[in-house]
Amino acid sequence: MFDIQVLQGIEKPLNFTGGKRPSNKGIKHTAHLGSPQTQRVISNNDAATMQQSFPMNGGDGPHSYRNNSHFQRQDMNVSRTMIEEAIAKKLDVKCFSSNPFRLANLGCSVGPNTFIAMQHIVEAVERRYLVQGLKSEMPEFQVFFNDHVGNDFNTLFASLPTERRYFACGVPGSFHGRLFPESSIHFMFSSHALHWLSKVPEELLDKNSPAWNRGRIHYTSGPEEVSHAYAAQFEHDMEIFLSARAKELVVGGMIVFLILALPNGIPASQNPYGIMFDLLGSCLMDMAKEGLISEAQVDSFNLPIHLASPEQMTELVERNECLTIERMELVNSRSKLVGPINGKEYAMYLRAGLEGIFAQHFGSGIIDQLFDSFSKKIMESSHQLESGNKEGILLFVVLRRK
Repeated sequence: MFDIQVLQGIEKPLNFTGGKRPSNKGIKHTAHLGSPQTQRVISNNDAATMQQSFPMNGGDGPHSYRNNSHFQRQDMNVSRTMIEEAIAKKLDVKCFSSNPFRLANLGCSVGPNTFIAMQHIVEAVERRYLVQGLKSEMPEFQVFFNDHVGNDFNTLFASLPTERRYFACGVPGSFHGRLFPESSIHFMFSSHALHWLSKVPEELLDKNSPAWNRGRIHYTSGPEEVSHAYAAQFEHDMEIFLSARAKELVVGGMIVFLILALPNGIPASQNPYGIMFDLLGSCLMDMAKEGLISEAQVDSFNLPIHLASPEQMTELVERNECLTIERMELVNSRSKLVGPINGKEYAMYLRAGLEGIFAQHFGSGIIDQLFDSFSKKIMESSHQLESGNKEGILLFVVLRRK
C-alpha cells in the first residue's frame, strides 16, 4: 500500500514500490528527481483549488469508474497504433542522457485503463531503444500517476500489475499548473482528462451577464455568449497546461493526449457528448418541476467540460513556442459500435465520471433518479446519438518539445 501524504499546501515526497526488474526486486524508493531542490513531486496548486476537484467514482463497486470505463478503453485501443507510430518515428531516445526514463500519466483516475496505456508505451519505448541500437543502454522506467488529490489512489495502487516493468509513483495535484521539476519527464500521456476546465466561467452565474446560463448545465444549446465563455476558459487553462508541460519535458520529449472534441464547424448540439449533457440538463429541469430540486439550483450549475476543435487546439499549441505539433487527428471508436444504443450502459458510463460533481451541488439523494431518468431519455434520443457517433468525437494529439 502506498503512503500518500497531502497536507493543505504542504509538499512531501511520495513513496513508490519497485517494478519487476530483477535487480530492483523488493526495493522501495522515494520519488526524488535529482538534487534536493528538485525533490518535490506534488504540485504547487493551492489547497482551495485542490478541494474543488471532482474525481471519478473510486472503489470497485457497480458505479465505480473502474467498472464503467470500457468506452475510454475502446478509445485507447483505437489510438494504440497511433501512439506506437509516434514513438517509433518521432521519439529520438539517443538524445536522452538521463536514466531512468520517466513517464507521466496525467488524469490517471483509478485504472485499469491507465495501466494498459503505460504498459503499451513502455513496450514501444523499449522497441525504440532496440531499433536505435541502444540495447546496452536500455533504461529503467519510472511512471508517475497523476490526478487530483481526491482521486482514489488506494484503489489505483492496490490494482498495480504485479508484472509491470516500471517503478510507480503517485503525484496528486491538478495538471492546470506545474507538477514536476524542470526538464525531468521524457514522455507524458493523458486520456479523457484535458476537456475538464479548471473552473466554471464566472459570467455563467451572473444574472446580469449575457452569458448567464439559465435552465441549462452546458453550452451545448446555450446562447453564443455562453459558448464564448467556455472557450475563453478552456484557452486560458490550456495555455497554462502547455506552458507547464513545456517546462517539465526534456528537449525532444513528447506528450500525447486524447481529448473530447468537435470537428471544425460542427456545433456541440450534433456531438454525442453535447447531446448527453443537454439530456442531463433536461432531467434536472424535470426534477425541478417535480419539486425535488429548485430551478435556482439548476441555474447555478454548469458542467466544466469543453469540447475542443482541431482548429482551436492548433492555434493554442502554436502560441506556445516550445512545442511542435507532430500529429493531430480526429478519431472515433464509437463509429464501430454495432447494435442498438444501450441507455443504461451510457448512464453508468456518465455516472462513473460525473456523480461527484452532481452530488456536491444537488445532494446525493437525487443521483439514482437522475441517471435512471437519463437512461430513458437516451433511448428516446438514440437516433441523435447514432447520427453524432459518425463524426470524430476525440482529438488525438502528439506534441514534441523543441
